[in-house]
Amino acid sequence: MRIFTAIMAVLLILFQYRLWFGKNSIPDYLDLQEDVARQQLANEKLKQRNKVLYADIDDLKVGIEAVEERARNELGMIKEGETFFRIIPKTQSVESLDYPQREER
Repeated sequence: MRIFTAIMAVLLILFQYRLWFGKNSIPDYLDLQEDVARQQLANEKLKQRNKVLYADIDDLKVGIEAVEERARNELGMIKEGETFFRIIPKTQSVESLDYPQREER
């Protein structure tokens, strides 16, 4: 009976060691759960960004106003016949400004 008890105690210690310190142990499982939660959060952020990008794409396909807005804001373009005014803060010098170039026709 003592041998059986000793064998069972050794097996219990062996299994407990593997459970807590071996490959695929409980700490490994908890780390993987944290990694999965972090990745799901990152995926949600990317899904939201993709929604915004798809909305921009649809807007550009459908509306000319969106194209005009992007040309004005990102490229500094103006319509023919419009006058461009730039207000310069007092702290900035005129030489440091980059003026948009007008194309000659």
